[in-house]
Amino acid sequence: MRLVPVAPRRLARGLVALLAAAACAAPPADRQGAPDQRALEARAEQGVPEAQADLGARYLLGDGVPRDVDEALRWYRMAAEQGYAPAEATLGDLYLNGEAVPQDDGEAARWYRRAAEQGHAGGQYGLGYLYGVGQGVELDAIEAARLMRLSGDQGEVRAQYAMALLYENGQDVPRDDAEAARWYRRAAEQGHARSQAGLAALYLNGRGVDQDAAEGARWLREAAVQGYVAAQVDLAFLYGVGQGVPQDDA
Repeated sequence: MRLVPVAPRRLARGLVALLAAAACAAPPADRQGAPDQRALEARAEQGVPEAQADLGARYLLGDGVPRDVDEALRWYRMAAEQGYAPAEATLGDLYLNGEAVPQDDGEAARWYRRAAEQGHAGGQYGLGYLYGVGQGVELDAIEAARLMRLSGDQGEVRAQYAMALLYENGQDVPRDDAEAARWYRRAAEQGHARSQAGLAALYLNGRGVDQDAAEGARWLREAAVQGYVAAQVDLAFLYGVGQGVPQDDA
């Protein structure tokens, strides 16, 4: 008996729903260690963009300071206006989600583009998402896939997952289970639960990889222990029928 695959459904609008499935809240600009707060503030006041973005992240997360989204926005904007790509990408996130600013897809696209043009993976992902759903820019599936690929090749897990979905569903790219497996694996090895479940489904059904129930069960377990409910359900099914694991109805 084969497991019903944990796989994305075919969707009429191609990239629109697939990218919505891949999207998740992006982290703020990378923290540069955890320097003393006063020293960090001094560097930020001196105009060091890395410090400004780090301070913005602290205010956005309430990390060592009271959470203050307005203050976070102020520091991120200072860094972004100096061309600091991680801050530009985070401003894109804030505008896309309407956090600390009115929701504005056009502004999100503008900031994502500035970061993407510097080769920032988060900016490429964000701009690719907007092209895929036609928000803030004209709908352009080819440009969306191009940006997602650039982002995924830099290790951006959301973009890797999006590319896997596109190849598995044959949406705006030729359907290719082997390519889907490759992209799922890249994200799965970074601990992305949905990608682990997607890769498991390919192993269980012998699509794009040699069929291997034990390997499928292993990846389902990796996703399940992270709390991914769909993987927990499918892993329970495997134990119930003894596929890839010893049968255990308990």
